[in-house]
Amino acid sequence: MRLALGVVGWTPAAFWGATPRELAAAIEGRLGRTGGAVDRPTLDRLMAAYPD
Repeated sequence: MRLALGVVGWTPAAFWGATPRELAAAIEGRLGRTGGAVDRPTLDRLMAAYPD
């Protein structure tokens, strides 16, 4: 939400009305490509290190 409101400059209504894909596109448009999805081995390691 901080990125949408502060960096991208959206209003709260725009944020809550957007899809995750639209938010990602807006952030990428403002900051450039910042990374991608986490691969399965990395996700498994993170889940083991930080169980809920």
